[in-house]
Parts: sequence; C-alpha cells; structure tokens
Amino acid sequence: MTPQKILIMAAGTGGHIFPALTIARHLQSRGVLVEWLGTPGGMENDVLRDTDIKLNRLSVSGLRGKGRLALVKAPFMLLRSVWQAIVLLRSIDPCCVLGMGGYVTGPGGLAAFLLGKPLVIHEQNAIAGTSNRLLKPLARRVLEAFPGTFPASDRVINTGNPVRSDIAVMAAHKQTNESAPFSGERALRLLVLGGSLGAAAINLIVPELLKDKTLAIDVYHQTGKDKFEDTLASYVKAGIDVSTRHKVVPFITDMAQAYGWADIVLCRAGAGTLAEIAVAGLPSLLVPYPYAIDDHQTANARWLADAGAAALLPQNKLTVDLLKETLNGLINSPAQLRAMATAAGFNAVPDAGEKVSAICLETCHD
Repeated sequence: MTPQKILIMAAGTGGHIFPALTIARHLQSRGVLVEWLGTPGGMENDVLRDTDIKLNRLSVSGLRGKGRLALVKAPFMLLRSVWQAIVLLRSIDPCCVLGMGGYVTGPGGLAAFLLGKPLVIHEQNAIAGTSNRLLKPLARRVLEAFPGTFPASDRVINTGNPVRSDIAVMAAHKQTNESAPFSGERALRLLVLGGSLGAAAINLIVPELLKDKTLAIDVYHQTGKDKFEDTLASYVKAGIDVSTRHKVVPFITDMAQAYGWADIVLCRAGAGTLAEIAVAGLPSLLVPYPYAIDDHQTANARWLADAGAAALLPQNKLTVDLLKETLNGLINSPAQLRAMATAAGFNAVPDAGEKVSAICLETCHD
C-alpha cells in the first residue's frame, strides 16, 4: 500500500521551522511520507540537513518594507514562484499541503489551490501574517495558535503552537532537585534567549545587569549565532566570568534541558518560544521585537502577560534598572514566581503537534 504523502511549507526562521518539524515527526510516526517546501537560503536548510525529510526549494522572498521597485516586480515574481510551486506539487502529489509560514507559503498555497490539493494553514502568531490572511479563503482548514486570531468559523480551529515533544516530557517529569521550584535559598536561574537570529537589545543589557555583583542570579544565555561574538565581547568588557557561574552560547540544541534548568526566561515574544515556555511551565520576562510586522510580538506577549504568567517589558522602556527591579522583586517573592509558573502551565497546549497532524490526515480523507 502506497503511504500517504503530505507536503509541509515552512521557511525562514525557527518560529516557523521548529513547529513544522514537530508536526513532521508526528506525521512520520503515523506512517506518512513527509516532504518539505522551503527556500534556498532559509534556516530550514541547516535544520533539515541531517534528517530524512526531503527539502524542495522555491525561489521567493518577502515584499513588505522592500520599497517601490519590489512592488513593481511583485506580480512577475509571484507568477514565477507559483509556476515553480505548481511544477513541484505535480511531481510530489501530496494528499494535503500544510502551510506553516514563511515566504514559500503564499505561492505554495496558491499552487495547491489551483491544483485542487487540500490546503491547511497554521498561523503561529496572534496577528495573522499577510500570506495566511490571503490564503484563508482558499484553505480547507484554518488553524490558529492564539484564540481569536481569525473570526470564528467552521473552518477555524484553535490548536495551539506545536512544541517539541522532549519539552513536554521534561515538564511532565520535572522532579529532580536541580529542577525544584525556586524558593529563594539559591541564586535565581535566568535563561536568556536572544532568538535563533539574535536580539541585540536583550544581548547587550544582560552583561550590564550582571555588573551588580549583589544580584543573586545565574545566567544561561543563548545569543543567536550572528550575535555571539559581539555579546561575548560585552560580557568580557563588563568583567563577567562566563567560564563558571554564567554560560554564554550561540545556540542551545537541547532546549528541554535548558528549560528544565531555568526558573525564569528573558526573551522576545516569538510565538514558538512562548508556546515552549508555557509547556515548560516557566514564568517569563518578555521584550517584544518592536519592529515586527503588525507588532505581532506584542500581541503574542499579551497572551501570557494577561494570564499572569509573564511581565511585559517594552523595548523602549527596557533599562538595566527596570530589569534589576523586576528580577529582585521576583527573587524576594518566590510565591509570585510560582504563581506565574502555574499560569504559564495552565495556558499550555502540549499536544498541539498531535492536533495539527490529525487535522492534516482528516483533510486527506475529506
């Protein structure tokens, strides 16, 4: 019997790629043959290099914020990309096409519709991106991670954001002494996530924060690969020892271990990271990227902040003093920290990947 084949479209940053990879693994566990549609230069090339998932590449780039010349070229670029996608989809012949975001989703989704292939789209952010807004009328199923991203409809389903299974397993078995809830009897463990591409505002403020030797925190800092050297230099300039108490790395491969170690997370408000934090049951300090399209990171952050699971720290108000005051307040109030952690876990959707996978398979049989 020929296995079912599903094409996943995801490109660009970890916020699209890692949730898509989680879904791919769930589908493969059900015997589904998964192929991927990405771009020649996106992070998906590195992530998928050592996997058994075939990566098909589409030459396409974003248009918003690129100027008038790009807008003039847009119709021709779109036609070329859609034609390339049509050729690829005819060759792959999937029973369902899943769009998880990135520039490939637009032309790939349109090609799926034109060929009569069932299209499912998943919006990771609280405010839908341009591609998903345009594809919504063409999709059989419209999946949202945050409640209310799309107007209520029979086709709209709230699934949450898929999270790597090892993070859910870690959260369910968080019983070791090292992972015990913070009680104020040791240093607060601060996990700093600069994002897969780095976040300069966060990366630069943490070394300045640690100049205060009275602050009882240990730091595990992911800088992003492109920002590692500059951030490490900032630590050295500030006289911070990163060989023992604090740890600075370009990228964390074992996020489950990192979340298991942490008491609290300082990070941007990318949808995937927030989903992981919730599943891990961790409180957070969120600094939304202020230049995100439609300011969607602020909308994402409000999901946890309004639930009492996070403190929202706008970048234009972020100072060393504010960060120090916020952390000291939590260090002196372990009960508040535990309440934030409980609120985070209450809003978690640990089985989001299974939900999306099941919907894709149902769509194959529609």
